[in-house]
Amino acid sequence: MDAPALRQQFPVLEHLAYLNAGTDGPLPLAAIQAAARQLRLEAHEGRAHSHFERRAELNSSLRRSYASLLGCPAEDVALTTCTSEGLALVLGGLGLGAGDEILTSDEEHPGLLGSLAGARELSGVAIRVAPWAEVPAAVGPHTRLIACSHVSWMTGCAIAAELAQAGVPVLLDGAQGVGAIPTDVRALGCAAYAGPGQKWLCGPDGTGMLYVSPELRERLAVGRRGYANLADPGAGLEARLHDDARRLDALSLSAETVACALAACEVLAQAGGGGWDPIHKRARLLAAQFAAQLAAAGREVAGGGEQTTLVTFSSPDPPAERERLAARGIVLRDIPGRPWLRASVGAWNDENDLARLLDALDG
Repeated sequence: MDAPALRQQFPVLEHLAYLNAGTDGPLPLAAIQAAARQLRLEAHEGRAHSHFERRAELNSSLRRSYASLLGCPAEDVALTTCTSEGLALVLGGLGLGAGDEILTSDEEHPGLLGSLAGARELSGVAIRVAPWAEVPAAVGPHTRLIACSHVSWMTGCAIAAELAQAGVPVLLDGAQGVGAIPTDVRALGCAAYAGPGQKWLCGPDGTGMLYVSPELRERLAVGRRGYANLADPGAGLEARLHDDARRLDALSLSAETVACALAACEVLAQAGGGGWDPIHKRARLLAAQFAAQLAAAGREVAGGGEQTTLVTFSSPDPPAERERLAARGIVLRDIPGRPWLRASVGAWNDENDLARLLDALDG
């Protein structure tokens, strides 16, 4: 892949060492232009029949793009507004209650923890927390679901492959997985996978995806219904949900948001020669290189598992050091409650970004 050409697609990289895709990825210029074109169309033509036809076409294209990243049919993918929405749809739709248990890990993000706490408070389901590395072996007699991350947002470690043989349905939080590393929901053995459009796919806020296997989809109650997820909305009270994953779609996604997300995916896929393997490979190589440099510089690198695209390392005062680095044009984040900073390394980054961070850490 032409890494310098990809880098030129991102205006923010002209002045910042941007290492924060684990929160929000950098927006490519083509995505901004796609959103602007859509808004100009709306301003010029109004928003009538042709506008809604265009929205439907954009939704279908984005759904296919997300499905290609997840390794599943498009009909198994719902369009959501964020990872957390997808997680909540599954946890709220399963109908688990008193006597049932959901197993999770000790390295989960508030986006999942919030829904787990809601399930416990509203339905009486028990939530049990196991150490990250021990989740696959921690399934008990009352465990009805495992809900955990594909890649830990804290350390960047991928969940153990043994999770695919856990014997109960698995819901994965893919916030640090899809777009960052190769993702195949079938190989992962998960029944559901929620992911974001704004992180490693460099799309706008307010975009996401939810894969649900046909088997699990049949079990999910869908209380949130509206025009977008009904097969025949004109049927009034008799209107039926779509038979496929569209029944779980967000009830409103603007055309400009979807156009922006779709264009961002296309920028990355085209940079990879029509595929994502070169994107994934470059990001992971850069991350591994950076982790080795940090260790050589005396910074402890968290995790120790297979290197993904997150590099988490020790800091004497993470919030203060994050602010100091930001003042020098280097954007990353700290992990609340842990003595760590986290750099998110994407294929759009280069050795100069990493060297800039290393030099600033020394200074």
